[in-house]
Amino acid sequence: MPKFDFNKIIQWLAYILRCPVCGHKYSADQTRVIDSGEERSILGRNLLVHTDCARCKSSVVFSIAIDGPEIFSIGMVTDLTSHDTSKFKNIRPISSDDVLATHEFLKSFDGDFRTLLK
Repeated sequence: MPKFDFNKIIQWLAYILRCPVCGHKYSADQTRVIDSGEERSILGRNLLVHTDCARCKSSVVFSIAIDGPEIFSIGMVTDLTSHDTSKFKNIRPISSDDVLATHEFLKSFDGDFRTLLK
């Protein structure tokens, strides 16, 4: 199986895409692959990429889908830093039980965060 060249994708992002906040071109130095999908084949692979704008310091996460010779990209402005994306990458997903437990807690919560966080 051929080796996938992430650097080409990073260079493509830096060359083609601009920051949606200020319009500045991205720097390849500020861009990193969060999830490469290495366990999947190259065809039909999805990448998750995080980049920071050198000018306005806003952050964007891109989902990149590779389907044969075509590459599709969708970006989303985020408040996650590059460090945050690494931290949350391998955390377990929130389950329906987690949501129900939070709902039950909030039904009786009086809003006193100071006491709660002590």
